[in-house]
Amino acid sequence: MSHDSTAAPEAAARKLSGRRRKEIVAVLLFSGGPIFESSIPLSVFGIDRQDAGVPRYRLLVCAGEDGPLRTTGGLELTAPHGLEAISRAGTVVVPAWRSITAPPPEEALDALRRAHEEGARIVGLCTGAFVLAAAGLLDGRPATTHWMYAPTLAKRYPSVHVDPRELFVDDGDVLTSAGTAAGIDLCLHIVRTDHGNEAAGALARRLVVPPRRSGGQERYLDRSLPEEIGADPLAEVVSWALEHLHEQFDVETLAARAYMSRRTFDRRFRSLTGSAPLQWLITQRVLQAQRLLETSDYSVDEVAGRCGFRSPVALRGHFRRQLGSSPAAYRAAYRARRPQSERQLDSDPPPVPLGPPSSGLHSEAPVPMQARRTASVGSPATAGLAPDHAVSRDRDPYAGARAALPGQRSGA
Repeated sequence: MSHDSTAAPEAAARKLSGRRRKEIVAVLLFSGGPIFESSIPLSVFGIDRQDAGVPRYRLLVCAGEDGPLRTTGGLELTAPHGLEAISRAGTVVVPAWRSITAPPPEEALDALRRAHEEGARIVGLCTGAFVLAAAGLLDGRPATTHWMYAPTLAKRYPSVHVDPRELFVDDGDVLTSAGTAAGIDLCLHIVRTDHGNEAAGALARRLVVPPRRSGGQERYLDRSLPEEIGADPLAEVVSWALEHLHEQFDVETLAARAYMSRRTFDRRFRSLTGSAPLQWLITQRVLQAQRLLETSDYSVDEVAGRCGFRSPVALRGHFRRQLGSSPAAYRAAYRARRPQSERQLDSDPPPVPLGPPSSGLHSEAPVPMQARRTASVGSPATAGLAPDHAVSRDRDPYAGARAALPGQRSGA
């Protein structure tokens, strides 16, 4: 569940200024923002559901810049309020920002800083975390965002403690969520924090979503890296590593291929990806183990070797630390939740060579979303076995078929 800040006494002690009201929620919209993420706080906080036992909030929809605001699909929105209305809000929500490379308007950043100084709770959904980071509100704090953009957030704002595993992170007066539907999880968490489990449960039933989702973003991360890494010399080393996960090598091997010392390599790799190379390598091996457990009949011992783990014990340890399940239990849960017709297809998967596409780090087609975790985990597990195994990429066997995994940081 989400992390509740106990390490930020100043934030916890900050009181809401007299002109702000706890029940008022301001949603800050910008042109170019995706409509789904923008609609989440509008639906959660802007509809009167008192008949269902959900306490009412007062919603203020504010334009973060001059309108009209154009959103996905070419729709134009006109917000009834401007930045001045934020001064009345006890909670300010920033849905997904339009571009992780574009700086937010300075006037909007000033309004967020002022709101925070006056005790307002500041919330960033998905890439809205980039707006909070640009305002300096995430400095020295834990935060999350969509898994695909987490390395970029970590690189651009090194003082932010980015955790791409979480569905949402609650750090007291500043909260952030992962992508898209995780915004619903965070908004439900806010209702739960304000009014208790019963109110959050009633709202979840109205939205037809679970009141608490187990698991974090591990189930959805894939093996791709930010596009900006593609032009870096380390991209070739990363590509080689992905193609040779079945072989015996460690981080020292990667550093040597990059013609760097281990210390320099660690620093450069972390600056590019937001993750230590050891953590990244173990994550990729676990990710590959998932694919084989889902799409082959190899034993756990065989999977361990074919993913470069030194032993089945190493595989089980890292697998459980990252996914909260043993390999055998993960496979059983995965197969039990799939239709019988798809289970039969798994008995003879089409042979496709293991490794990333020939273009290097990225697939041209969507890659099945997988687990990837950047938490510190033991020593590198390495071993070499033949690269002759194959997996199927003809279908997406991952969607809607995961074992329940342990989850977001929580103080709830």
